[in-house]
Amino acid sequence: MQTAAHIPAPAYAPPKGLFSYRKHWAHRFGTAPFLPMSRAEMDALGWDACDIILVTGDAYIDHPSFGMAIIGRLLESHGFRVGIIAQPDWQNADAFKALGEPALFFGVTGGNMDSMVNRYTSDKRLRHNDSYTPGGEGGKRPDRSVIVYAQRCREAYNDAPIVLGGIEASLRRIAHYDYWSDKVRRSVLADAKADILIYGNAERAVVEVAHRIAKGAKFSDLDDVRGVALMKSAVPEGWTELHADDISASDEGARASSNTQTVVRLPAFEQVERDPETYARASRVLHRESNPGNARGLVQKHGDRELWVTPPPIPLTTAEMDGVYDLPYARAPHPSYGDAKIPAWDMIRFSVTTMRGCFGGCSFCSITEHEGRIIQSRSEESIIREIETVRDKVEGFTGIISDIGGPTANMYRMACKDKETESLCRRPSCVFPGICPNLNTNHDPLIDLYRKARAVPGVKKVMVASGVRYDLAVKSPAYIKELVTHHVGGYLKIAPEHTEAGPLSKMMKPGIGTYDRFKQLFDQAAKDAGKKYFLIPYFIAAHPGTTDEDMMNLAVWLKKNGYRADQVQTFLPSPMAISTAMYHSGKNPLRAVRKGASEEVATIKGLRQRRLHKAFLRYHDAENWPMLREALKKMGRADLIGNGKHHLVPTWQPAGTGDKGGEGRRMGKKHKGQKFLTKGVLGAKALMPRGR
Repeated sequence: MQTAAHIPAPAYAPPKGLFSYRKHWAHRFGTAPFLPMSRAEMDALGWDACDIILVTGDAYIDHPSFGMAIIGRLLESHGFRVGIIAQPDWQNADAFKALGEPALFFGVTGGNMDSMVNRYTSDKRLRHNDSYTPGGEGGKRPDRSVIVYAQRCREAYNDAPIVLGGIEASLRRIAHYDYWSDKVRRSVLADAKADILIYGNAERAVVEVAHRIAKGAKFSDLDDVRGVALMKSAVPEGWTELHADDISASDEGARASSNTQTVVRLPAFEQVERDPETYARASRVLHRESNPGNARGLVQKHGDRELWVTPPPIPLTTAEMDGVYDLPYARAPHPSYGDAKIPAWDMIRFSVTTMRGCFGGCSFCSITEHEGRIIQSRSEESIIREIETVRDKVEGFTGIISDIGGPTANMYRMACKDKETESLCRRPSCVFPGICPNLNTNHDPLIDLYRKARAVPGVKKVMVASGVRYDLAVKSPAYIKELVTHHVGGYLKIAPEHTEAGPLSKMMKPGIGTYDRFKQLFDQAAKDAGKKYFLIPYFIAAHPGTTDEDMMNLAVWLKKNGYRADQVQTFLPSPMAISTAMYHSGKNPLRAVRKGASEEVATIKGLRQRRLHKAFLRYHDAENWPMLREALKKMGRADLIGNGKHHLVPTWQPAGTGDKGGEGRRMGKKHKGQKFLTKGVLGAKALMPRGR
């Protein structure tokens, strides 16, 4: 009998070219210097109304690093009049009436970050800053922004259609565990009472939806658009349902063939809400249905309605990526912000994106779930044009490109060697447990790009600030040499995440030996270049599958290698991540999930244990020493307590340190040879080799 995983997916027609649509009639109004945020700006453009109004939790910065700018400019290029309502006062509907009622729909997004991740730490403490807000001020967006904004749009104009998008909606497209309320919530589409949800990088879907709605289509007619979710009263006739079962499919599913329309039925919201193991099974199936080449649609019952989720969108071609990044962005914050500093803008204003997507599949990360695992790369010509534009048009440019990369620095133009193999693959990662032999890991195109980028007249240096995937980099010592010789400025961030096999296997990260090999090549390249450069390794505390002993061993490794963490990251269960399913269920969705026979995963939920794991990462902080001494004694490792170099924590305690909760922030006294580095941009965590 065939399992659901072996039932062929229905064939889908090649996508329509992103820029091949006939333009909407309003294209005659031309290009706006900035997409309007007021009626006065609309009047200056000669508009009596907006076709589409984008509501966002971020300040409006007209730059391709910000989702609302990409979507807004793309829709504008198709002839639609697009307005922006950025960070509106959500206490009443007045702010949502600023541009009038849209002729087609409201597009609602929480912004570049999930609003809950943006607002709360992994310990559920309130953050007091927001990098996407003028002045870095916190509190300018509501919790669960997508839901609140959609409600206010409906209050402002009851009949106006609402389209959800962005990462907050994307990661909540099905029933999902919500860390902040500690419960499984419905699809955000149901809670927001919107008309449709567009997930992932939404260029294809939003353009098709806009054109079809402009021609009079109903949202219920859009169930054939890839990358959308909508609510139905029932599964349409002619579709075969496959049950989300790792053992076998139903008889109907077993008889399905390649020319049959099939959908996979996920367990209903009510089932996953009450049974964590069933939730883990739904998570496993969702992630197995993520390859655009073979993914089938998903259906999940919410009460008496069906949530219908179409397969992921077909990735953009290089020419389409170039078209998106060549749109006429102003490359500046909207003039209404005046001279206010917006930290996120200051960080990316001189950076250039080369690609999107990630095939790493790290179980705690949202990149693959949102952007997909297939790398979409721009052409060299497009990237060089953007560097020249930054040089010529962005105020304050001093000749330094601050970053050239994407979700990772070194996946540019990497892909499966065989398209047919790629279209059939259901592996969640191309690099775990080892690099797939079908993966092209050639770094030569990226080396060529780096050389051309730094040869642009007026460019003094091109930095690589995006994280380097070191297990790929070790395949190309020439790349590491090029990187270190020309594109590193003092330190390079790297993310081994842990040293121990247990947690690494749950994270889907390579063993620490691969990091050691990269460090060896990095140090040699730095020596050859006559530079003193350092690696900044990042680690996660309290990830599912991590024991107290694992954290102790990591702390010993840090001490041995001379690392002292100033900022650390405790695992935060983001919606829809595989690690989040582990955290909630205590089961491992990376393996078959069968009732009563699923692999157990240790989870760290208690506040004291989470603090302990975090304390091991900051073993050098005297505030943590009482907690660590107590834990080491209980673990039978009192041999690590002492005043020698090989000990983890000393026997003595500085005056005024060592509160019971281990919540102290700093050591009372800075010890000889100790050196800290704070890298606090957008919540980054950092380590620095101690001074020698």
